[in-house]
Amino acid sequence: MIAFPFAKINLGLYVERLRPDGYRDIRSVMLPVPLYDVLEVVEAPELGPGEVAMTYSGILVPGDPANDLCQRAVRSVATERPLPGVRIHLHKCIPTGAGLGGGSSDGAHTLLLLDRLFELRMDRERLAGLAAGLGSDCAFFLRNEAQLAEGRGERLSTLAASVAGWWLVLVNPGIHVGTAEVYAHTPVESEAVDLPALMQAGPEVWADRLHNRMEPYVFRSYPEVGRLKQALLDAGATYAAMSGSGSTVFGLFRARPELAGFPVTPLLLTRL
Repeated sequence: MIAFPFAKINLGLYVERLRPDGYRDIRSVMLPVPLYDVLEVVEAPELGPGEVAMTYSGILVPGDPANDLCQRAVRSVATERPLPGVRIHLHKCIPTGAGLGGGSSDGAHTLLLLDRLFELRMDRERLAGLAAGLGSDCAFFLRNEAQLAEGRGERLSTLAASVAGWWLVLVNPGIHVGTAEVYAHTPVESEAVDLPALMQAGPEVWADRLHNRMEPYVFRSYPEVGRLKQALLDAGATYAAMSGSGSTVFGLFRARPELAGFPVTPLLLTRL
């Protein structure tokens, strides 16, 4: 069984308080975008119950495969429901360390595939709980819609974002930015930002009012990221920002942009 885990961008990102558990409370609007990995999960009778064999293609996935969110998703389900052995193949197209949530999406879609493949009939609340146990933003990827994310990112509510018809450009400098590093260097500030109202107002009013508060540290430490944001604005973007903790930046354009001579080849150019 095959799924296509999608990427996301963050429309605004505010770090509001340090939690007793060491995480930080955030507020952000997460918007799904049509950049996809390819994920296949199949039953493997030759493996023991709950065992996983995983292979990869496409972009290199760093780290210990045993800690991959897809494998962790299988183990989390296996603690509640009996599972046969499974084989997973992940073809990686979403860059890692890029602020696009690709790994989280892969983990969430593994949960969805297991539920469908083995007819587990887990309800939405239970799937969301398992996803939240994998990572702060994993539960977002269970539904392909814009959502307001609060808490660690696991408290979600559906939200309309006025971006239909806008052109989206995603660009990435090809560098990996560590999420934990960026969070550790982002100041905690409580800001009275009405994100639902800003989403309704649309990109024309976002430039001075909708901010990713992780940008200052990333732009100082990885100046290539800041230069790409400025390049998008110079190309005519009505709004440009870094997604998540970086390193991808995006621009929203009212008309299809002319990007001849742009510093890097875009990851994505699409009309929303």
